[in-house]
Amino acid sequence: IEDIACRDGGDAGGGRQRTHLAGARRIAVPGCNVTAVTLGLQPGVAAGVVEPTDLVAVLANGYSGAGKSLRTHLLASEALGSASPYAVGGTHRHIPEIAQNLRSAGAADVTISFTPTLVPMARGILATATARLVDPALTDAQVRAAWADAYADEPFVHLLPEGTWPSTAMTLGANTALVQVAVDRRAGRVVTVTAIDNLVKGTAGAAVQSINLALGLPETLGLTVQGVAP
Repeated sequence: IEDIACRDGGDAGGGRQRTHLAGARRIAVPGCNVTAVTLGLQPGVAAGVVEPTDLVAVLANGYSGAGKSLRTHLLASEALGSASPYAVGGTHRHIPEIAQNLRSAGAADVTISFTPTLVPMARGILATATARLVDPALTDAQVRAAWADAYADEPFVHLLPEGTWPSTAMTLGANTALVQVAVDRRAGRVVTVTAIDNLVKGTAGAAVQSINLALGLPETLGLTVQGVAP
């Protein structure tokens, strides 16, 4: 909800999704990686300030994001002190869902290089996503305005003050997504960093948020915005 089929976002699709969810009997929500990348990139795509066919996303994922299968490489004894990429080379099954979300924001075509990396933490996702500026003449303030306008009235997605960068610890146990955006002038790219708790905002919180909307309840019912989990 909030917007991607459940995704947060006061972005281009937010109002439509809320309308569609009213009275819905069947609801599908995006996964944690999809949510983090979409929330980082969609405002820029919707506002037409970034090029949707030149996107790159690299994610640091807590091990809970890899599922609950009993696999050797997912054990703490193997994972602690180590970082390892997975689903490299465009093989991650959720890439089409990210592209779908960005097309819903107005992109005719989407090309994204997406690489998740497991890091030694139990939960949380820190997604760094970049996109080429459509017009290098756009000022930093004009670029930032796309994200500020998109998330101005969102209860769970917050654009942080300039110069403050999100961390996964800030979101643990909350349905909050924290976003920051900057312009890398030398590279001609917009850089976004998004932090979520994959065990809440990833899917579970979005499901509760969607159910609230479907039943006509307050959208924030039962969902905290304060990161309090250890």
